[in-house]
Amino acid sequence: MATAAKKIVCSSCGFENRAPLANRRCVSCGARIESQRQRKREGFSVTWFGVSLAIMAVMTGALVVGLPLVVPLLDFEGSAGMLVAIPTWFLGGLLIGLISPGKTFVEPVAAVFLVAIPTALFLFMHQTVKTMPAFMYALMSAVGILFTLVGTHVGERIQMGPPAKTS
Repeated sequence: MATAAKKIVCSSCGFENRAPLANRRCVSCGARIESQRQRKREGFSVTWFGVSLAIMAVMTGALVVGLPLVVPLLDFEGSAGMLVAIPTWFLGGLLIGLISPGKTFVEPVAAVFLVAIPTALFLFMHQTVKTMPAFMYALMSAVGILFTLVGTHVGERIQMGPPAKTS
């Protein structure tokens, strides 16, 4: 009595493949079967939260606070500082999405939330000419958090490669 061949369903196209797979790819669409299993969300990673927090804090501190100290022509105080922080957080999310294994969306967003609070407070307390009301700092911090999520998603998509061809 022969045993039935194990069927592996492709999560991209739904085709039922027979094991063993050639090069671990779906016979119908060519998508990697094993890599799709590894890309599932496993939960909150404290390690990647720490890495995200370090990257976001260093990038924000270097560009918003450190760069004007080195180049006196740049003045990122008040609203100008928030306008620099938002793309900085996007690029940080993009970087984390590119280098992190698996799907990490929550960790960079949580990290930038913790970085955005002192950044907004620092810029609000030190504003002189380029002033904004306090609620605008909160609003722009929320926009920066959203841009971090978008950057992380773009980084994850780049890391995964092009989507599988559908037939």
